[in-house]
Amino acid sequence: MTVAEIFLKGGLLMYPIALCSFAGITIFINKFLQYRRILRDIEAPIEILLKTGSPFLNPVVEAAKRGEDENTLSVIATKQMRMIEGGLSWLALISGISPLLGFTGTVTGMINTFMTISTKLSVNPSLLAEGIWEALITTAAGLLVAIPIYIGHHYLEKQADEIAFVLKEITMEVYKRANNGN
Repeated sequence: MTVAEIFLKGGLLMYPIALCSFAGITIFINKFLQYRRILRDIEAPIEILLKTGSPFLNPVVEAAKRGEDENTLSVIATKQMRMIEGGLSWLALISGISPLLGFTGTVTGMINTFMTISTKLSVNPSLLAEGIWEALITTAAGLLVAIPIYIGHHYLEKQADEIAFVLKEITMEVYKRANNGN
């Protein structure tokens, strides 16, 4: 049996599950590459960062050069973090909704099975198999989408935490240098 045949046996709920899979993979890859680029940029020594700049750090550095206070720098750094964390909530939503879609497919598959049983005087097991196929395939598909997306979400959250920690260190150092004239 081909993947396309299995997909079709899963019923209509396979389409939103497939959409969740596509969206989750797309968001994960985008955020993974973005975080990798940011982490690579901000691991340079502070002197180099101040000279060469970094798209992620530039708002903080520019504010420090303008003489903004520590609270303002903190707000700007927080805005930068919120910007890069955008998309993580979508991964959480996808990892939560995918199994629910799969379980909904389980319910609709079992409803179809019992409807078949209720309309026939004698039931051929092959007639029941279609509803059971739908139930099992959608459950498996929902879980197969949710599990890796959930793991990816967790990994990206840890990367974002690392970026936030380094950003806080850099912000404090930039503020200190701006106030000491170094």
